[in-house]
Amino acid sequence: MADTELRTRTATYRLRPATRDDLPAVIALLAADQLGATREETGDLAPYETAFAEIDGDPAQQLIVATARDGEVVATMQLTVIPGLARRGGRRLQIEAVRVAEAHRGDGLGAAMMTWAVDEARRQSCTLVQLTSDSSRRDAHRFYERLGFVGSHVGYKLLL
Repeated sequence: MADTELRTRTATYRLRPATRDDLPAVIALLAADQLGATREETGDLAPYETAFAEIDGDPAQQLIVATARDGEVVATMQLTVIPGLARRGGRRLQIEAVRVAEAHRGDGLGAAMMTWAVDEARRQSCTLVQLTSDSSRRDAHRFYERLGFVGSHVGYKLLL
């Protein structure tokens, strides 16, 4: 992906692929909410570095960050293109781990990122964009619905 400029109501951000140097900021974003606070470990980067290397080496994966004018990482998301037989062999874009730093919420950055992701799905010939959102994230559900996403399925997970 080429770096992209995202304009919101009051600011301009740079959307770009994440680098290894962005990991501490990305992990901090993941850990900065009620669910991430119980799942993420910001002191030990080793498992995140291993995961980043795998993501970075897979052309079906994109770990994206948005930076403020000063270069600070203020948002992130992960995109995965999934080929499939269903829907006449349609490709899906899965959006995961969308996080915007609290100080940058409410200005349209999340919406701009999601619009970019949907456009990216079209560029990659996907026929569907999908995401999951924890059932406790009511604000996130309203946000996705405002963007046109439909809560059409019930998801299940099995922790291993």
